[in-house]
Amino acid sequence: METQLDAPTRSKPIRSESKTSAIAGRQRLIWITFLIPALAIYILFMALPLLGSIRLSFYTGVGIIPKTFVGLANFQALINHPVWSERLANALRNTFVLFLIHMGVQNTLGLLFAVLLTNKIRGRNIYRTIIFLPATLSVLVIGFLWRLILNPQWGALPMLLEAVGLKAWVHPWMGDTRYALIVISLVSSWQWVGLPTMMYLAALLGIPEEYDEAARVDGASSWKTFWLIKFPLLAPIIGIVSVLTFIGNFSAFDIVYAMATARGDPDFSTDIMGSMFYRTGIGGEVLSGHMDAGMGAAIAVVIFVVLLVGVVAWLYFSRRQEYEI
Repeated sequence: METQLDAPTRSKPIRSESKTSAIAGRQRLIWITFLIPALAIYILFMALPLLGSIRLSFYTGVGIIPKTFVGLANFQALINHPVWSERLANALRNTFVLFLIHMGVQNTLGLLFAVLLTNKIRGRNIYRTIIFLPATLSVLVIGFLWRLILNPQWGALPMLLEAVGLKAWVHPWMGDTRYALIVISLVSSWQWVGLPTMMYLAALLGIPEEYDEAARVDGASSWKTFWLIKFPLLAPIIGIVSVLTFIGNFSAFDIVYAMATARGDPDFSTDIMGSMFYRTGIGGEVLSGHMDAGMGAAIAVVIFVVLLVGVVAWLYFSRRQEYEI
């Protein structure tokens, strides 16, 4: 009798487990269904072009699809050829300078603006719009306007400096190899400062107010509250902003093209990796005398390797810091 009564009771967990597994199977099917379009788009527009660029870097010749297989000769030329290696080193150096100026100016000002916007000041929504507005404009338009503003003969900035008695500061900045890249970096930082501002602002608004109240009770000043409490909590978003800045600068091209042409004038002082790739693979490098898609692809692979190393290093150190915490 006990066995007959216990049998239905024992069968319930079995049916419950099978029902749970069926629900889990349907959930996995739903997840896969939603992932397939994104995965297909990624493979079509990211993975396949990347593999195609790597394959193309092993060829040379005239035209969009070179047919002469040369193996690693393009990479060897980038490293060993006196002109190519000099151009590559110059472009890498300029790109790192561009990145460092963006980190020091754009991201620092973005954090400062975000902290100020968290205060309850009048018109802060207007200030947010003003700060973010340049990021909505075309880079080509921004570059053209700033070339007009910086014109040493009739530009708005030189005229303003002369009006306030600073005529000695007037200089043909875009024609000087010492200042051209710095000017372009500052213009780009001005345009994109709204993006880190909004990211930092969202992170600051997400910090519980109880932390501020506890700090005030302990007698901490506003500076100590920010530096000892809020700033450490912003470390993850600071890392993300830094990586996005790194990726954006190493894939940049348009601001240099708009303000200094694809040659990186004057005298390649503003030439970065993106402009070197365009000039070689699409525009026709002076060294080769024609469009060399194979050499351009080799430069693109170098850019990819630099980005890969930078992102992997950030992931490693960020994960290591999480484990230590």
